[in-house]
Amino acid sequence: MKTDFPLIKEVLHTGRFLISYRIYENKGPQIIFVNGVQQSMAMWLTFVARFKRDYRIVLFDFPNQGKGKILSGPSQVSLDEQVEILAAMIDRAGLSRDATLCAASWGGVIAVAFASKYSKRVKRLILASLGTKPNKRMVETIKKGSGLHISNRDQMAHTLIKSFGESLPAKMKENIVNQFRTMKEENLQAFYEHGLFVIASKQLSEIVDLGSIKEKTILLNGEKDTIIDLDDVRFLASQIPDCELKIIKGVGHFLHMENEKVLDIYAEILRQ
Repeated sequence: MKTDFPLIKEVLHTGRFLISYRIYENKGPQIIFVNGVQQSMAMWLTFVARFKRDYRIVLFDFPNQGKGKILSGPSQVSLDEQVEILAAMIDRAGLSRDATLCAASWGGVIAVAFASKYSKRVKRLILASLGTKPNKRMVETIKKGSGLHISNRDQMAHTLIKSFGESLPAKMKENIVNQFRTMKEENLQAFYEHGLFVIASKQLSEIVDLGSIKEKTILLNGEKDTIIDLDDVRFLASQIPDCELKIIKGVGHFLHMENEKVLDIYAEILRQ
């Protein structure tokens, strides 16, 4: 007989931030998910539907995402602050060292920075759509977006979709446009600033000591990803001691959001 496991919906006050989170309780293995930039917990809901009966799942929103809030200080949230938010969330959820950390895009940067600083806090990293530096297409997109007036929200959304979201379902593209239309001005400004930070940043290997990561790491990258070069992903895999790279055919930067069959690949990895 199927059992409905309880859902915890609470907030965590850590530092100058208020972090909204959800825990899908279960006695099975534990997974915590780390969102990409300007994405919320909603990006993982297909995972929840697929895996909540077999795994204990933890979701949360960083500041400038979903219901995450900045209580004081600047609107820009540094990488160090995001790492500490992740650490605090792992503590609040009571995750054991056997937990798996799943991340996507910029969330992967936070994940490797966390793993480098806090050795063996989790057992495994599954990182989707992560590279070591912005490629030419990403830089062009960020520059084009930052040149648009803050009131031209539809054009901002369509610029991103055209650059690396063409493989998304029509409904998801519509959701992105609506997200930009309703985004708070301070969140939009933080998004701008993050893009400029990415352009100005050094290579990931100069920011994070990749060689110090002890966890088993699996990199997933779509073969059609336009803003991460496959050669760069292969280089990243060579820099992490215990790392496996899987190139997924038929999808781009958004992987499971483009094709839910990608969840089969996650299921196979999680069973190992």
